[in-house]
Amino acid sequence: MDIRRAVITAAGPSQRTLPLQTLVDRDGKTKTALAIIIEEALNSGTEEICVVVHPGDAGTYRAAAGEHGKRLQFVEQGQALGYGHAVWSARQFTGTEPFLLLVGDHLYLSREQRSCARQLVEVATAEACAVSAVQATHESKLPYYGVAGGRLAENRKGLYLVSEVLEKPTPTVAEQHLIVPGLRAGHYLCFFGMHVLTPAVMELLGADLAGGQAASLSRTLARLAGREHFLACELQGRRFDIGLKYGLLIAQLALALSSPARAEVLGGLVELLAQEPH
Repeated sequence: MDIRRAVITAAGPSQRTLPLQTLVDRDGKTKTALAIIIEEALNSGTEEICVVVHPGDAGTYRAAAGEHGKRLQFVEQGQALGYGHAVWSARQFTGTEPFLLLVGDHLYLSREQRSCARQLVEVATAEACAVSAVQATHESKLPYYGVAGGRLAENRKGLYLVSEVLEKPTPTVAEQHLIVPGLRAGHYLCFFGMHVLTPAVMELLGADLAGGQAASLSRTLARLAGREHFLACELQGRRFDIGLKYGLLIAQLALALSSPARAEVLGGLVELLAQEPH
C-alpha cells in the first residue's frame, strides 16, 4: 500500500485559529502549529498535502504554512456539518488511494527517531490495511476522543484488531463495549488524531450523506471494522491536543523539554517555581 497523500482537517468553528498559533519547535525555530503538522506529514513520506479549511481561510493558512505554503492544496468545507463531512470534503483529492489523515489541533512528539506519522505509515504499509493511531488514555478523558475496542492482534505488542468504535462514550458505555485485554483498569484506546485510511472510508461517508445522515467518522470506522481488516496501533510517542485548556502551553513545554534547550528551560521553570509564594 503506497501512501502518497495526506489530509489535514482545520475547518471546525472551534479549531480554525488553533493551527495558526505559534510555538518554538524542537529545532529552536518559531513556527505555526500548522507548519509543525505539515512537517509531521512530510516526514511520513507523503508527497501531497490537502488542508480542509473554512471558506475564505485558504490564504491565511497558506501564509501560516511558511515555506511549505506553495505545496499545499486547499478544500473548503462549505457547511459546518462535522468532522466526518470535513474528511469527505477531500474525496476528490484522495481519489481511489489510501491517505494519511491528521487533525489541525494536535501536535505529536515521538519517543524515537521516526516521527509518529512515519511509524503509522510504516505499519499501514506493512499490514496493507487501514490503521488508526491510539493512545491508552484514562477514562476521565473519554469526553474528548473517539475510542476503539478490540483485541491484541496476533500477540503483537501495541497492535490491535479493531471490532468497535464509539465517539466520546461515557465510562459506563466504554466499560461495557470497549475494554481491551491487557490495558490498565480504567484505560481505553483513544484516538491519537492520526489515521491511515482506505478509499472505503470516503465511500461509507458519502453513503451516509447521500442518505441524509450526519457523516460521523467514528461510526464510519466502526462500519469499516466489519467490512475490512482494520487495526489500531500504539505509537512510540505522545499527542498534544492544543485545543484543550492549557493545551498549547503543555505542547510548548513538551517541545522545549525535548530540544537542545532542555537544561535552559528546566532552569527557568525551577526559578519560576522558586519565586512563587508558598
